[in-house]
Amino acid sequence: MHFLVPTSSSPSPTNASSFSTLFLASDNLCKLPTKIHIGINGISIHSSKHTSLCHAVVDRPSSNVSSQNESPDVDAEGVLVVRRPLLEKESNVEKEKTYPAKIDAGLSKIAKKMPIFEPERSESSSSSSAAAVARAQEKPLAVNLDLSLYRAKFLARSFKYKDAEKILEKCIAYWPEDGRPYVALGKILTKQTKLSEARIVYEKGCQATQGENAYIWQCWAVLENRLGNVRRARELFDAATVADKKHVAAWHGWANLEIKQGNISKARNLLAKGLKFCGRNEYIYQTLALLEAKAGRYEQARYLFKQATISNSKSCASWLAWAQLEIQQERFPAARKLFERAVQASPKNRFAWHVWGVFEAGIGNVERGRKLLKIGHVLNPRDPVLLQSLGLLEYKHSSANLARALLRRASELDPRHQPVWIAWGWMEWKEGNTTTARELYQRALSIDASTESAARCLQAWGVLEQRAGNLSAARRLFRSSLNINSQSYVTWMTWAQLEEDQGDSDRAEEIRNLYFQQRTEVVDDATWVTGFLDIIDPALDTVKRLLNFGQNSENNNNRLNETLKYMGGAKESQSSQVQGSSVGGREDTETGSGFNLDAFLREKLSLDPSKVEVNLDSQRLGRFIRGKTSGA
Repeated sequence: MHFLVPTSSSPSPTNASSFSTLFLASDNLCKLPTKIHIGINGISIHSSKHTSLCHAVVDRPSSNVSSQNESPDVDAEGVLVVRRPLLEKESNVEKEKTYPAKIDAGLSKIAKKMPIFEPERSESSSSSSAAAVARAQEKPLAVNLDLSLYRAKFLARSFKYKDAEKILEKCIAYWPEDGRPYVALGKILTKQTKLSEARIVYEKGCQATQGENAYIWQCWAVLENRLGNVRRARELFDAATVADKKHVAAWHGWANLEIKQGNISKARNLLAKGLKFCGRNEYIYQTLALLEAKAGRYEQARYLFKQATISNSKSCASWLAWAQLEIQQERFPAARKLFERAVQASPKNRFAWHVWGVFEAGIGNVERGRKLLKIGHVLNPRDPVLLQSLGLLEYKHSSANLARALLRRASELDPRHQPVWIAWGWMEWKEGNTTTARELYQRALSIDASTESAARCLQAWGVLEQRAGNLSAARRLFRSSLNINSQSYVTWMTWAQLEEDQGDSDRAEEIRNLYFQQRTEVVDDATWVTGFLDIIDPALDTVKRLLNFGQNSENNNNRLNETLKYMGGAKESQSSQVQGSSVGGREDTETGSGFNLDAFLREKLSLDPSKVEVNLDSQRLGRFIRGKTSGA
């Protein structure tokens, strides 16, 4: 161990060693055997054979002392050696204790000016940098927030909700002032039907962001609207527009709420404000166009749809909503061209392929519809809706075994997708498996008993019980369905028909009157209220509802029968005879208007049209193909 001591101004060896050093004795030091050498370069301490040392004193040599007196304490290299006194010289050591603090004055001044260690000065000079380092260790860089949000989104898409929640909770802990983790966490909880927890997350987010994040207000409003708290939802939508008047989703969501409540004038006013503050927006134009179409002003609706596509030509939703309008007017060539524009705008959009395939199957082009649904499945292998519609199509035109395999696969992809269980239950009922159908209906209701899909499930279950002769159970199921959706024309009329069949005409007429009394006059068709949202989550009768817009009109039954005839192939296709709209003219139903689907798949999507099939394992596929052959 070496103690470096600054040298004096004189470079001579004599001055370098002309000072005295005192090592204060302590209980521990006294036990350390040492041998000290003092030289020009410093002091060195070495072990000694002796076991006791209390003091070691180096006296300053006087200039009058001869070299002979210093020679015993100087080694061969000229280094002054301080040795521990022997035991027999204890008296001499005690005598030297009288002046233990003889330290060179010059060395003392230098030591004060150049301290060997100053912890206070070191801490004071680096306090700010140390605090910054500590803060950096506590809070990661901002780029980690974006990476964590992307990771959570990826996990949520893979249905790993718990892992996504943990990541988002850490993001909230590190960045409580950022609103994105609250929105993402609330949406994940909503997908799991943890609505109370989602509400708490949104409330904390609004508090943490001091009410300045419009996205959190808007998501919270959508949640309250879903729970039926209309007044609270209005307040939250209003808060979102106050936080950011350019937040178009708040204006659009608020307008949809008012449409559902029948306040069309209020909805138009909100949509107009959205255009004023946010500029041209395809979703606002689309909703206005749907309102015009519902009112029967089809030319104005087409104009607004055109404005929507001009605002964003890549908006697949606008093209699809416009196609629905043309389907309602039975202008099938124009609708087909709009579907083509939709897939060109968004080649991998699952909704475009799904609705186009359903449309083609609905007008009799079964093979083309099957091919479109398979393309959509290949591009979106995790989407259960495409497999659901494909399964219903196969059940209609192929075999129940293949349809059952497709519906089972769809339920595996998303076990919480209610329409898959409803469609599967409906198919089993049609096959005579009543017990299995009840189990599947019960499975669908266990997911969420307060949704529109749940209302349709209860209505279908009621029909099952009615056909089975359980009339009291059927009445209870119809009543439960109407408690969820009191605007369902089909449920009211089915219940009335049940009473009519039982000979109670007065009760049947009373039920019909109740429907006309409580229905919302303006909102008599949910298709035009929610627009494109209806086709995102189709029910089991997707094909029939897609081509049946006027449920309350007098010619409802005639149109439904015609639609079913188209689906069954009993009626020849008439689309080539229909006059085209401004979008296009006459065209062939099979080939379209010159749109080469196979070339589009090869060039844009790098898909081989001959290899577009649903992925099932070979054993299961062979088994169901054999069932298809035997069923045929």
